[in-house]
Amino acid sequence: MTGTATTRASLVFAGGTIAYLCAVTQRSSLGVAGVAAAHRFGASAAALSTLGVLQLAVYALLQVPVGVLVDRYGPKRVLAVGAVLMLAGQAVVAVSTSLPTAVGGRMLVGAGDATTFVAVLRVIAAWFPARRVPVMNQWLGNIGQFGQVLSAVPFAALLGAAGWTVAFLSAAGLAGVAFVVVLLVVRNGPVAGAVPRPDLRTAFGALRAAMRRPGTRLGFWSHFVTQSSGVVFALFWGYPFLVSAVGLDPTVAALLLSVQVVAGFLIGPMLGVLTARHPLRRSNLVLGIVTGIGIAWTSVLLWPGTPPLPLLVLLVVALGLGGPASQIGFDYARTFNPATSLGGASGVVNVGGFTASFTMMFLIGVILDAEQSLSGGPLYSLAAFRGAFSVQYLVIGVGLVLLFAARRRTRRVLLETEGVAVGPVWAAIGGRLRRRAGRR
Repeated sequence: MTGTATTRASLVFAGGTIAYLCAVTQRSSLGVAGVAAAHRFGASAAALSTLGVLQLAVYALLQVPVGVLVDRYGPKRVLAVGAVLMLAGQAVVAVSTSLPTAVGGRMLVGAGDATTFVAVLRVIAAWFPARRVPVMNQWLGNIGQFGQVLSAVPFAALLGAAGWTVAFLSAAGLAGVAFVVVLLVVRNGPVAGAVPRPDLRTAFGALRAAMRRPGTRLGFWSHFVTQSSGVVFALFWGYPFLVSAVGLDPTVAALLLSVQVVAGFLIGPMLGVLTARHPLRRSNLVLGIVTGIGIAWTSVLLWPGTPPLPLLVLLVVALGLGGPASQIGFDYARTFNPATSLGGASGVVNVGGFTASFTMMFLIGVILDAEQSLSGGPLYSLAAFRGAFSVQYLVIGVGLVLLFAARRRTRRVLLETEGVAVGPVWAAIGGRLRRRAGRR
């Protein structure tokens, strides 16, 4: 790339990243408002969880259609529409006095948020050479996650000082900033029409082909097992756990949520480089980070008494690594699909983590209510959270089983179509096949 082209690409990347930063702020603004929502709406844990569950459910359900729309109409239009939806949704939440109205507003936020990440991924793929795409995707994810810091610190402070309506109207204003930035800065590609835009029928046909590719499925399950635990903690249940169950000061709890983001920011670029240099070992990175998250959760949940602050820091650092690791799923989508179906394939992958997230988020609320009903104790007790958070082992365990199955199929396809053997077993099989071919 020439100097001028690099400058243009960097400017467009900055615009897309700002849009994603604003989207993550809208998504995670509920994370520090769980206790305030409980007081405002007077609802049970299961009922309150619908604020986050339905938001994420809408997000997940729209990923595939949004991906197809990105392929058909280009990312800029989709990003602009998404910003307007988030603005409207946060405005509804700001003025809501009943839980159903607030849930409707959060569903609009989820719909707008659903457009953003997949669209910016498409922008990056159009503006940067293939060897730089994994690293740029990591930078996008890591910088965007600072939206959690904006919601955990200044938004939380505004919520405490000025109240529910002012805080959520301010968040709506930030979505308006994203809309303006998209219109002024973001461009679909360096050359108009460089990537063909299929009609909707062709786009859905390409989507079906992408869903049949084992690499796309491997990306889905990689995203499923890496992202979900951190999303559930940051978006809804982490703050009540830290404040009400563990007994931390709200300011300390907000800072811990920020540590989760910083950890991902520091490790993300390194994972991007490793992904680009060792594409045949991407699943090993995924499995290593999932193992680390599991060890951290087990240590917290089995700790006798209240978990100490250093152990909680270890937990949020481990959860922070899950975000960058989930980006590996999108790299599978990129490398196993043509550019014309990249939006749809990325949407399929993105469904993975958020399907796991809203499933766990809802189950945690149900278990918290059941624990309170059985024990008669407080809703957000430490014992209740220990039982509720344990549901993660079941959900992620299922995801791991299916990830291994998808990995086997993907490796088989690589061996059959390209003669590439991955892993000790496949390397041995590949060696035998090459020796047989040589004898012939």
